[in-house]
Amino acid sequence: MRLDYSAISDVGRVRKDNQDSGYAGPHLLAVCDGVGGAARGDIASATTIHQLRSLDEEPPSPDLDRQAMLDRISGSLEEAHNKIAELVDEDPGLEGTSTTATVAMFDGTRVAIGHIGDSRAYLFRDGELSQLTSDHTFVQGLVDEGRITEAEARVHPHRNLILRAVDGRHEIEPDLFVLDLNPGDRLLLCSDGACGVLEDGRLADILSSGSPDYAAVEMVRASLEAGSSDNVTCLVAEVKPDDAQVEHDSPLLVGAAAELRRKGRGVKGASVRTSTSLFRGHRAGDTGELEPISAEILDEVPFAIQADPEVVRYAPLPPARHQWVTRVLALMIVGGLAWAMGAAAWSWVNDQYYVGEDDGVVVIYRGLNASLPGIDLSQPYESTNVDLSRLSDFDARQVSDGIDAGSLDDARETVDTLAAKMTPEDDG
Repeated sequence: MRLDYSAISDVGRVRKDNQDSGYAGPHLLAVCDGVGGAARGDIASATTIHQLRSLDEEPPSPDLDRQAMLDRISGSLEEAHNKIAELVDEDPGLEGTSTTATVAMFDGTRVAIGHIGDSRAYLFRDGELSQLTSDHTFVQGLVDEGRITEAEARVHPHRNLILRAVDGRHEIEPDLFVLDLNPGDRLLLCSDGACGVLEDGRLADILSSGSPDYAAVEMVRASLEAGSSDNVTCLVAEVKPDDAQVEHDSPLLVGAAAELRRKGRGVKGASVRTSTSLFRGHRAGDTGELEPISAEILDEVPFAIQADPEVVRYAPLPPARHQWVTRVLALMIVGGLAWAMGAAAWSWVNDQYYVGEDDGVVVIYRGLNASLPGIDLSQPYESTNVDLSRLSDFDARQVSDGIDAGSLDDARETVDTLAAKMTPEDDG
């Protein structure tokens, strides 16, 4: 049998750069979703695709056993892992870069799958959709434990926190297995920009009709319409009899791997597969689909890349295992700040003074000449021998209303002035 395949990658409606990379060939399908933002996840995904290309060839033996197929995939992923490590050693600015990798190697009757991260592989057979891979993510662990549902996982705040990736630092632990194929089967490999927003029913509906080209394009379009905020990459391949006509018989390279390689301008003999952009002009903005190019260009362009950094894609902090501790600490911090502000305000109030009266006698009050319901903002601080009845009506009213003073000394000076204005006592 043979594969009739197509590949599409789109930068999406939010992100400035495409950090996804994809490859589709007669014997290989691969999707890599770069992680790192400013640390250049596009380099990690393009590097991994470049290393995986060696798998796209006729099997060395028609009866290659399953383990040998899996060993080839595992070996290529290890080579990508080592290459990324070399790049990070050469440029410390790449520290933190990594990529997911979902790989399908076809030998004519079977497909060997290698998987790391949260990109996915699906099988559509006889009208039924099956998810072949399992996400290596924090939320997938919660789903497996029955703590949240698939629907809840799609909106979980830590849905993008991946637990395994090809990063050149940690040992890679890919899931590996082999699947027998039948004529008419369709394979879908995609980044989480698609499977993160489209439910299984919608994926199956798209895969059930049209050519692989149509299905790949429609998958990306539907993902963007569903509100995907990530790069979107979709590879669709249909298993056909060996003598059947196919749309593509040469490899397709899409996403960051194609864009970064395309920057080697003027390379003699380099061929570029051109087409109009499929998603420009949609209501949410200019998405700028990256067109597939001939994979042969890879052999002629040095692996030297310069591009703009992007905002970090994944959550910068891991989720706390004991969320109640975080909440208590947050409440303590808020409470502490409120207490500090209250203490500062109360200290300021106690530095204020004014002259008023209490039971017909002029008194110096400490605090504000104001009140709140149920709260006294001042209290008598110092009594005097100034009798309110011996003051003029004007001065008595001022004292009753309260005479503000800048300090205790100012208040005492005001009292001395009032004392000098008192009328003599009536001896009669």
